[in-house]
Amino acid sequence: MNYRSDKPLMVQSDFTVLLEVNHPRFGEVRNFLSRFADLIKSPEHLHTYRITRLSLWNAASAGLKAEEIVQFLQANAKFDIPQHVFDDIRHFMNRYGLIRLELSGTALVLAADDREVMKELQGCKSLVPLLGRARDDGSIEIAPKHRGTIKQELIKLGYPVQDLAGYHQGESLPIRLRDSLTSGKPFTLRDYQLAAINSFYRNGSVHGGSGVLVLPCGAGKTVIGIATMARLGSATLILTTNVTSVRQWKREILEKTDLSGDLVGEYTGTTKEVRPVTIATYQILTHRKNKEAEFLHMSLFNERDWGLIIYDAVHLLPAPVFRATADIQATRRLGLTATLVREDGREEDVFSLVGPKRFDMPWKDLEREGWIAKAECVEIRVPLPAGAREKYAAAEPKQKHRIAGENELKLKAVERLLLRHRGEPTLIIGQYLDQLKRISATFGAPLISGEMTHDDRERLYARFKQGDIDLLVVSKVANFAVDLPDAAVAVQVSGSFGSRQEEAQRLGRILRPKPGTNESFFYSVVSRDTREQDFAMKRQLFLVEQGYRYRIEDAEKLLEPEVIPS
Repeated sequence: MNYRSDKPLMVQSDFTVLLEVNHPRFGEVRNFLSRFADLIKSPEHLHTYRITRLSLWNAASAGLKAEEIVQFLQANAKFDIPQHVFDDIRHFMNRYGLIRLELSGTALVLAADDREVMKELQGCKSLVPLLGRARDDGSIEIAPKHRGTIKQELIKLGYPVQDLAGYHQGESLPIRLRDSLTSGKPFTLRDYQLAAINSFYRNGSVHGGSGVLVLPCGAGKTVIGIATMARLGSATLILTTNVTSVRQWKREILEKTDLSGDLVGEYTGTTKEVRPVTIATYQILTHRKNKEAEFLHMSLFNERDWGLIIYDAVHLLPAPVFRATADIQATRRLGLTATLVREDGREEDVFSLVGPKRFDMPWKDLEREGWIAKAECVEIRVPLPAGAREKYAAAEPKQKHRIAGENELKLKAVERLLLRHRGEPTLIIGQYLDQLKRISATFGAPLISGEMTHDDRERLYARFKQGDIDLLVVSKVANFAVDLPDAAVAVQVSGSFGSRQEEAQRLGRILRPKPGTNESFFYSVVSRDTREQDFAMKRQLFLVEQGYRYRIEDAEKLLEPEVIPS
């Protein structure tokens, strides 16, 4: 077996890929590797990636070729790579586009160049109820109502369908982007925002019109959504995470387009306006009186002839909305997210029903260009006091996490971090309300939680953005879609077990560009030698994949006397 010590990769027979962190070409190799492999573990010296069929299909949909991947691995591997790894990469990459959904006249058909494949599919029990008449050319007719379901079933069988059946225009709604904002500041799309829109639209051809755009928080995903609306010029339904986000979308639409307020409606628990542009929460769509009852507001998908549906934070798309999405495959669908990671493992449903990944902008690339702030990520490890350590040792696993999360010694670490960044706009973010109330009382800072009305939250967010207050304590309600452009420091005192998406969203709260040095700081305060420390490593995986490194700092060092700027 050949051995090349100067190469950074070790490719194993189970499709695991190990990458040396300290290699001179680490950043370059990681950037290409992450286009077709998923990060699994990220200890200090050796990161572990895994090549999966879905990671390869997303790569194929983005235009990457199997031979490019093979050549990359061959050029960067320390050891000879088993031949079956290359064979399987080619096999799975070639599966993308092997089966197509197309229009033949007015009929929707499932087609493939290989007739043997079509015969194989006709023998699959799960597909029989979805398949119609076989045609002389080897294609099979599909009822339009089965367009989404057939894609879901086929991807389970290892056949990702390329949907080329096209889309209907929907209700016309001319939208023009403004040249300047209401403040008088010029408004133009950034180069990468335009590239993202083009990758989705594909000149209006059947090769575009559905898919997911992956960009970091602060990169302007809302702007991309609005510009896509303007490109299509049709009625649009926007689905997002909470009422704060609904209002943020509405503000941005009115500020950046020529649409008047009466054309943009909010559809939430308190307001139900169906307008040519309607912004709704996932929560209201999935509301029902009990588990056996029907969803009361899922009919919103059919209230107008939508030409575009935007799924904001598509990684949070609830299961019932997947089912509704399966029924509207003739409508253009745009997913926006900072991460394709889903905690429920339904990434293949996103691929099938919303669409494949069309665009992925590395966080570090945007940082280098100055479009998002540079971020320093630091994990502060705090010891558990003796009494808490005894309780921790005797506790059940879930309770262990809470004991570690609410460690009283974290308060002292937070105090020192606030002194270190005195005067800088800072967020303290946590999971446990009792802990956050103590922090709020200790430092005299407002607390935003689910107990607060949306209007009161909006007022506090506005005061923070205006600089009237420079410290906010926020619960997990602020994880998603909160526009806090001036936040420069985030201190995470507790988190949701190993949620990678939560870590990404929390860092995103401070990544919007800053005047001057354009720097931000993300601190994660964890209890040393506990399950919380283990979960912290899992949460950090996604950010490490994006090129961020966590510096470990012991609380003892943090608490040493230091000169605090006056």
